[in-house]
Amino acid sequence: MANVVFSEGSGVADSVFGKSQEPIKMLIEERAEALRAMSIYDKVFVEVPSSNFSEKFTSMTAMENFVPVGEGGAYPKLSMEEGYSRVIEHETFKGQFAITREAVDDRNVGRDGRPQQMVTAYYRAREEFGHALMIAAAGGKNEATVGTKKYSTKSADGSVLFATDHKPKVKGGNQCNKFKDTFSAAALSKAETAMQNLCDDSGHVLMVRPNTIWIPNDGALKAEVLGVIGADKDPDTAAGNAYNIHHGRWNVIIDPYLNALIGTGGTSTAKATPWFLLDTDYNAAYKALVRTERVPLEFRSWVDNNNDNNIWNGYARFSAGFVDFRAIMMCGAAAGDTL
Repeated sequence: MANVVFSEGSGVADSVFGKSQEPIKMLIEERAEALRAMSIYDKVFVEVPSSNFSEKFTSMTAMENFVPVGEGGAYPKLSMEEGYSRVIEHETFKGQFAITREAVDDRNVGRDGRPQQMVTAYYRAREEFGHALMIAAAGGKNEATVGTKKYSTKSADGSVLFATDHKPKVKGGNQCNKFKDTFSAAALSKAETAMQNLCDDSGHVLMVRPNTIWIPNDGALKAEVLGVIGADKDPDTAAGNAYNIHHGRWNVIIDPYLNALIGTGGTSTAKATPWFLLDTDYNAAYKALVRTERVPLEFRSWVDNNNDNNIWNGYARFSAGFVDFRAIMMCGAAAGDTL
């Protein structure tokens, strides 16, 4: 359920606007709850409540394994160390709308849609903020520009979220979560396998289990994805007798906010549309793709004595960023490895 905080300035409740406060609150709360239910930002990024100026996300490398010591053997000391870390600072977001004295006189409060549009503007800002980070990372950019400010698209290891050179902290070779392959049943199988084989910073297999396919709202790609995962028989087998291993195993997120990526992958002669795999369970457990919530959406109502308008100020503090690349994999990229 949406969490919206309301406060009133001095004299508002007893003024001519007093009776308009509760209907406006109801409009705001209903709109906020509906938008939260539809939010893709909330589905992809894991919420992390905060009471600080910023949050540091870190981890510990895997502890060394138990070892055989024989009868009466001494206890070996198993070591571990701090892994990569990432600091995310909260950003302040503000907005304002006004209800005129004339609107109250004419009983037109809320009918022009301003309260609902104010809430829509806030939740749209959240969606566009998170997607700006993702789209910039998919394009290989170190930063995303939102308004006049820039925000990092790097994960805690120092590489852009989607990269071929994610470096382990302790041991093991570089790891990749960025591939050029366009979508197909075979590519989906290979991408799932590549994600399952990802290791932690000490070289241990993590058993990542991707469960979600995330794509732009592209007609051709939608038909391909839904055709591959919807058929109970192997779509690439002419006889149609082989069982489709992808049938009924995937959640799909179709995201119009990713439409900026349509046709940006592949070669110059054969453009492709990027697609993504997500492990939502790993993401939730390890806080890989995070959205910090410092101050939830607040509204403060007050009367402007210069024009007798009822002013509503909206205020919130939040941010988002990437900590662990292993929760997500990009395919169909313009540059990357081949599955």
